[in-house]
Amino acid sequence: MAQSEVKIAWEPLSKFTKELFVRIGMPPEDAEVETGALIWANLRGVDSHGVLRIPSYVENVDKGVMNPRPNIKMVKETPATLLIDADRAFGPVVTIYAMNLVIEKAKKIGIGWGLIRNLTHQGAMGYYSQMAAKKDMVGITFVCDSPNMAPYGARVAGMHNSPIAISIPAKRHRPLILDMATSVVARGKILLAIDKGVPIPEGWALGKDGKPTTDPRKYACLLPVGGFKGSGLALMFECLSSVMMDNPLLEPALLGKEVGENSVVAAIDISTFTDVEGYKEHIDNLIDGLKALPKAEGFTEILVPGEPEERTFDDRSRNGIPLPEGTIRNLRSIAERFGIKVPDGL
Repeated sequence: MAQSEVKIAWEPLSKFTKELFVRIGMPPEDAEVETGALIWANLRGVDSHGVLRIPSYVENVDKGVMNPRPNIKMVKETPATLLIDADRAFGPVVTIYAMNLVIEKAKKIGIGWGLIRNLTHQGAMGYYSQMAAKKDMVGITFVCDSPNMAPYGARVAGMHNSPIAISIPAKRHRPLILDMATSVVARGKILLAIDKGVPIPEGWALGKDGKPTTDPRKYACLLPVGGFKGSGLALMFECLSSVMMDNPLLEPALLGKEVGENSVVAAIDISTFTDVEGYKEHIDNLIDGLKALPKAEGFTEILVPGEPEERTFDDRSRNGIPLPEGTIRNLRSIAERFGIKVPDGL
């Protein structure tokens, strides 16, 4: 049975989240960075990557999986590239640091390409790619982790549902932001279904018996989007990230060994190739042209990547973030543990 939702204003929810991260040992500036990533996801309607993740983060700090005070190190660097060891840092803390560095490299020589090894959950990947778009660049990010998706033709997990995000700046329109997993849905959608007390559609996941399931609590692994296409993309992302930085994840995981998380961040300076303002005008015209096409039956408009989330962002910024009872219950429990006052309505 579906559970009710309560709307919480984003500002007090943000203050609560930051205080909680400080209580688990993060420096205030890092707690603010982490909070920004989670609240951004909730404001855009990507609740699977928002504050519902907090309890699992706290649990992973307790286990020593996530490091609230990491020793982030630059391992290798060239004018165009970098390799960072994150020391199990919270994803947003090290990813924003790395993204800023590749943006600076792109300003100097046209492109910046960064590899990050040994980090932990990054949240919504579009949060980082849009950083480049705000600087009139193209931003690209993707991530690889332990297996949670069945390769095409398999009935158990063998690869990660590696998400990718690409952001493109526009002039009149907001940036295009494609943020997608290589699975039918992100794993966080399974967690959200649990918090909401609702079933998941068939075709999202397999149960422990290797058969399709609609019970989110019986989830064992995700299914690739587009069958062999999503499966193939995920495999290539592992080759371009984990294997490239000599920190393979899928290979040892298939042998039963514990693995971590790796990521790639990149920025491309549009002005290296063409006039930036002209480029953004072309993107505007492209968006207008697509939206003016005849609508298919059942559609009232044609949306471009990032547009639904931007509308949700505007609405939730004004009217609050809806949280299901399961998420609220979990946050109350965490707040009680650390002696933090919960926001009104939570």
